[in-house]
Amino acid sequence: MIDSWENLEPAIQEIGNNPEHLPVLMHLALYSNAPKSWRTAWIADKIHDQFPHLIIPWLDQMIQALKNERQAGKKRHFLKLISLNKIDKKHYLFLMDYCLDAFTSGKEPIAVRVHAMQILFNLSETEPEFKPELLAIIEHEMEVHPSAGISSRGKKLAKKLNTQIQQIQRMSGQL
Repeated sequence: MIDSWENLEPAIQEIGNNPEHLPVLMHLALYSNAPKSWRTAWIADKIHDQFPHLIIPWLDQMIQALKNERQAGKKRHFLKLISLNKIDKKHYLFLMDYCLDAFTSGKEPIAVRVHAMQILFNLSETEPEFKPELLAIIEHEMEVHPSAGISSRGKKLAKKLNTQIQQIQRMSGQL
């Protein structure tokens, strides 16, 4: 099933229609070290596009899997899925540390870094005191590790952060 791209769309529909098959896919995505096992994370990402309710219960396990995951493809898809969903507070500290490391690493692929940046922004939405620091980090990374992906997402998030920081300062009488 996973070796042929032609079979991926039918596989996505099959799992969407028969979610009892999802645990097999997710077990491969979360725990397999096979070189092509990143494709199972890609399938989970595509299932989320059409059937998000099937993937959301697996987010805690994806977060746990990041602790040991080495495959960039899996990290990319796990981080993307995490970035698209509400994060349980119990994961804030781990994700803050993990995503700061990933975002500021010149060794991580751009997509991993962009999704890590988005998660950091999402965390700042519930931790507003982090916004000024995150803005400084984003601006620094756009300067030190420039790429189209980092710059594009970074500019959008920096603009939002600037606006939000100004609103917070106005509300607290600091402007």
